[in-house]
Amino acid sequence: MEMTMCFPLLLLICSLSTAQLQSDNDIVPHHAESQEGEPTNVSEHQQTFPQDIHAVLREMSASLAEQRVETRHLQRENEAQTAKLELQKTELEKQKTELEKQNIEGEKQKIEGEKQKTELEKQKTELEKQKTEGDKLKQQLQEQAAELITVKARSTVTENQVEALKRDGEVQAAELITVKARSNVTENQVEALKRDGEVKQVAFSASLSASDSTTIGPFNTETNLVFTYVFSNIGNAYNPNTGFFIAPVRGAYHFEFYVHGHGDPSHPSGAVLFKNGERVCIAYQHQPSGSAKSSNGATLLLEVGDVVFLRLWQNSKIYDDENHHSTFSGHLLFTM
Repeated sequence: MEMTMCFPLLLLICSLSTAQLQSDNDIVPHHAESQEGEPTNVSEHQQTFPQDIHAVLREMSASLAEQRVETRHLQRENEAQTAKLELQKTELEKQKTELEKQNIEGEKQKIEGEKQKTELEKQKTELEKQKTEGDKLKQQLQEQAAELITVKARSTVTENQVEALKRDGEVQAAELITVKARSNVTENQVEALKRDGEVKQVAFSASLSASDSTTIGPFNTETNLVFTYVFSNIGNAYNPNTGFFIAPVRGAYHFEFYVHGHGDPSHPSGAVLFKNGERVCIAYQHQPSGSAKSSNGATLLLEVGDVVFLRLWQNSKIYDDENHHSTFSGHLLFTM
């Protein structure tokens, strides 16, 4: 760019110099003819012209230097803007990646919700089946009771018939006793099935880790704990994939949890029991060395679908291994 600008300027200077020399050559003879006694003025005029050329050159050099500085300044600004655009592009890529991660996490949660919904539907269907079976057995019991009443009525129609039955021996009496015994057995079976249909047997117990040494935390915020190693899960109300216990029937439930942690000067060990989104109680301990275990528990009245779970206390840690130090347990006391 600088060479392109300099070349026309040099051509302009050469043109001006040639034109000025020709003009001076024309002027000098004229003055020589008219004023032979003034040769000094011509010499002075010839000296002034190179000075003017040098002044023009200096001005052009100064202008060229300014243009160079301006060009460099513009180039720096262009580089700065380019770098800024690159940073903005990188930030946009990061935001795009984060949005994709959030979308994936949302899909996972949606799938998990569908799984839980399907499990609840299965449990509901099983309860309906048990209830239907109980109704059938109850109906059978009523039919057998009606037959027994009929037998009793027939046995008391007349004394003669009774005497006849007595003379016939103990056969019919034995049969009557057998019918009564069968009806009692059937009635007991109906009551047992009825209790099974109405009272869901629920109990679970789980450990934080199956076998490996596991330390969870610390985190800046409270974090859900998932007890993956299941000792027992009667009624399948506890989900080892999410750490959630979902009440299948309305009733009183008792929960207990134990939190184990190694000593740490900066981080305690603690966990909080939650019912839905409400805090219930906490197990907490903090010591600079060694290890310690804290525990707590509560009896809660739960409606169908209520969720009970544990969260790690913020800025704390919890430890477990094959000895199962940290556990979470609960069971149904009675329905209401």
